[in-house]
Amino acid sequence: MSEEKSAVPAWELRFRAARVSLPDWAEDAPDRALYVSNATGTYEVYAWDRATGEHRRVTDRPNGTTDAELSPDGDWVWWFDDHDGDEFGVWRRQPFAGGPDEEAVPGLAPSYSAGLALGRDGTVVVGRSTDEDGTTLHLRRPGDSEPVEIYRHAEYGGVGDLSHDGTLLAIDHTEHGDAMHSAIRVVRLTGSFTGTGTVETGAVGTVAVETGTVGTGTVGTIAVETVAELDEVTGRDEPRGVACLGFAPVEGDTRLLVAHQRTGRWEPMIWDVATGTETALPLRDEQGRELPGDVSAQWRPGAAELLVEHEYEARSELFSYALADGRLTRLDTPRGTVGGATARPDGTVEYLWSSAAEPSAVRSTAGAVVLRAPGAVPPGSVPVEDVWVDGPGGRVHALVQRPAGSSPEDGPLPTVFEVHGGPTHHDSDSFAAGPAAWLDHGFAVVRVNYRGSTGYGQAWTDALHERVGLIELEDIAAVREWAVDSGLADPRRLVLTGGSWGGYLTLLGLGVQPDVWALGVAAVPVADYRTAYADEMEALKSLDRTLFGGTPEEVPDRFTASSPLTYVEQVRVPVYISAGVNDPRCPIRQIENYVERLEQLGKPHEVYRYDAGHGSLVVEERIKQLRLEIDFVRRHLAPAGHDGDGAST
Repeated sequence: MSEEKSAVPAWELRFRAARVSLPDWAEDAPDRALYVSNATGTYEVYAWDRATGEHRRVTDRPNGTTDAELSPDGDWVWWFDDHDGDEFGVWRRQPFAGGPDEEAVPGLAPSYSAGLALGRDGTVVVGRSTDEDGTTLHLRRPGDSEPVEIYRHAEYGGVGDLSHDGTLLAIDHTEHGDAMHSAIRVVRLTGSFTGTGTVETGAVGTVAVETGTVGTGTVGTIAVETVAELDEVTGRDEPRGVACLGFAPVEGDTRLLVAHQRTGRWEPMIWDVATGTETALPLRDEQGRELPGDVSAQWRPGAAELLVEHEYEARSELFSYALADGRLTRLDTPRGTVGGATARPDGTVEYLWSSAAEPSAVRSTAGAVVLRAPGAVPPGSVPVEDVWVDGPGGRVHALVQRPAGSSPEDGPLPTVFEVHGGPTHHDSDSFAAGPAAWLDHGFAVVRVNYRGSTGYGQAWTDALHERVGLIELEDIAAVREWAVDSGLADPRRLVLTGGSWGGYLTLLGLGVQPDVWALGVAAVPVADYRTAYADEMEALKSLDRTLFGGTPEEVPDRFTASSPLTYVEQVRVPVYISAGVNDPRCPIRQIENYVERLEQLGKPHEVYRYDAGHGSLVVEERIKQLRLEIDFVRRHLAPAGHDGDGAST
């Protein structure tokens, strides 16, 4: 459909339209909820009193805020305060009804977040991650004047969950050194610490025991006792990950819902940490068929049923599972992707849903839209087609979209291969403003769930090992060959693009596959892997050691073989790079190294640097970045048959 030159193009309207996240409600005050919205043009945290219908913005920062949690009584909003997107900061809190912010746990220095647990009795557990200390967990009991360190390990870990009565803490950890397959330790917490006097530290394994003394008088003791361990990595030829999904929401209940990979995919089980009893959950639909794909779950209020989230081939759906008789009942959700769900005390389920063609909204199984952002609904887009291609490691799933109104006979088309980040993530049949913008400009869009992607079983995800980046490019190449041979894609007008890990694969692909791409557009990429490892946050160093099988000093050849900088001399096409100067995941120094080498070699390139972290939470900044990318592609590729505003000519 043509648009007037003066009108705001549809692709910008999609970005500018307000959005809301799935509301999270307080455990003991379900009418109090939190959500994130870009209603003011920047993603910020909002409090919602469902009883009165009042919505209130909690945070107001230039670069936005997304990480927040409600205390169980609903009285306090906790939010993470970093500096301009660098993800390094402290937790602050604000009364639900409004008021000044205060430092939530005084005495803790800034860090990367490794989780947060808020107990119903006022107990707080804060997870911290730093390059110097690794992972540390800190406990503060009600009435204590300062937190006490209860856990420390060099490898990455974090807070799992607190039991309903606050006596048990589940810790997700990777002490075994495999960041892709975590283990669980459950500890019992007893005592309190007033914070006066001297703190003497002992250790039981990697769990610390803190005792405060003043002279000969004890002023407080925090005792931490390990009560259960679930580790399916240490000593195993085939590691299986486990992850905490949450304690049963019942006083005195010691059952922990756990995700595991014992069957080669993610699925839930119940683990009673007091008795060691494990209860498998045979999840079969009403026709008696086992659910394919990955399955997760959460407790429903009262702990008699579970809310089951089923993910398969880039789409998802919801079920309710009755623990008494094992009955699995499908909940009525449209075909597409559930971006999160929560079971309410009244028996309904609220969920965030979208498809590639239809924008997201918070819906209820009662049949209503529970929460929609103010203002106009953004324009829709076109549905995806599923394509399966034989690749070197098995069948590769790709999601394909053609511009509105086009048909297979209209090809070959200029085509954007938009590569997802992660790497352990996947593209889905969900609404995304970025791909929709390329479609508006006359491009076909192809998204590939390469090896390493989630949702296709553990073997597919775990295939990403040692030959990092090169494996994913093999799968992308197989889909590219299909796209050209099928008549969809014009081989002279193929754009490789992506952000984060997708940006990394873009730069690597331009060097490793220099003859097959016409342009490259990389956002916040890894460009020089050795330098990236040196500068990135500790959690990503841990992941890289797992992926490569060691550090750059231990396996230098692997890091060299997987670094875009290694192949920069082979790049033959113009390159566009955008980067956040405060990015802790793909730091700016390693990008500057790559850009400097491009300049030395005289390679055509453009660079845009912005004052934020790993992406921006400001809508106008996101629009600016995509406008620059589109302009770059138009100048160097100039798709035939389309004018500068993306309307057909």
